Amino acid sequence: MLLKHTHYRLLLCSCLVFWLVGCGEKPSEQKAQQKRPTAGHLVEVVPIKPEFVTTAHERTGSLWARRTVRIHSQEEGRVMAVPFYQGDRVEKGSTLIRLQDDLLRAELDKIRATTRQARVDLKRIQGLVQKRAASEDELARTRTALDVANAEQKLLETRLAYTQIQAPFDGVISERKVEPGDVVARHDHLLTVIDPDSLVIEIHVSELLLPHLGLEDPVGVRIDALGRSIFSGRIARIYPDLNPVTRQGIVEVVLDPIPFGARAGQFSRVTLESARVERLLVPFAAVKRDRDGNFVYRLDQQNKTHRAPVRTGIRIGDRIEILEGLETGQRIVSRGFLGLFDGKQVEPVNGPIPGAKTD
Repeated sequence: MLLKHTHYRLLLCSCLVFWLVGCGEKPSEQKAQQKRPTAGHLVEVVPIKPEFVTTAHERTGSLWARRTVRIHSQEEGRVMAVPFYQGDRVEKGSTLIRLQDDLLRAELDKIRATTRQARVDLKRIQGLVQKRAASEDELARTRTALDVANAEQKLLETRLAYTQIQAPFDGVISERKVEPGDVVARHDHLLTVIDPDSLVIEIHVSELLLPHLGLEDPVGVRIDALGRSIFSGRIARIYPDLNPVTRQGIVEVVLDPIPFGARAGQFSRVTLESARVERLLVPFAAVKRDRDGNFVYRLDQQNKTHRAPVRTGIRIGDRIEILEGLETGQRIVSRGFLGLFDGKQVEPVNGPIPGAKTD
């Protein structure tokens, strides 16, 4: 019984010792925690400074033949011959379409006979006038009849020529709309001829990039259908008007030389390189957007943030140009936006110590 009470007393004393030890350490731990420094809102910052950069921009478009002629009929009649098909090459002056011309030839023969008779009549009246056997009025009427006959003959010869439609230049047939035996009216679309040496690419370019492009500037062209080869080209035209909705203009690019296998309609990628221009560039992620527009968080000398509205320009990789709203030497936040607001005190992790004179 005595041994049991002794064991109980020893156990109670041990618990009391552990409790006292724990109570003795707790105030020191709390004091140590109070001495630990509390970190501020950490952000990364970037300085604003101008850079001379050459920008490369890829724009897409399609090849098309600038020299394209749609052949229309200028005379009505039955189609007698269409010797060429899509893809056939034709030489300038080759007969592309031949229309039935029997009726016109008969009318032409008739007017030619009338013209010959008018010449004979004129010669006869001229002789009678010299002998004072005919009046000047008869001579004038005879001359008028000859002039009318010549005009009608020229008209029929022109109409007859319209039954033989010839190629206006060396090219390729791209469309065939009629077949022999078809009856066509005037101004019907019969064929389309393209010049494969006049292939160009039209691309749409932002108004911000257009001022930095010039005629004859070299460009690189990649045609998806021809693999990953880069072909040389140049800017041939810059259209003067802009689309009022997209604020983009049209730039026309020609291939020099035109690669083998290039065809109208193929998808193309054009790489434009602008001249070296001084720009204020900031990380694209640093520019925030809301219903009031684009803005950045600018830091003052005390590392306090200020919302700064900005007007942006072109994007170059992971950076974007600032046109208005910032000045050289200022600092803006590039990372650490969670919980950030206008007027908040921050601590740059990659900048000078707080309070340093930087702006």
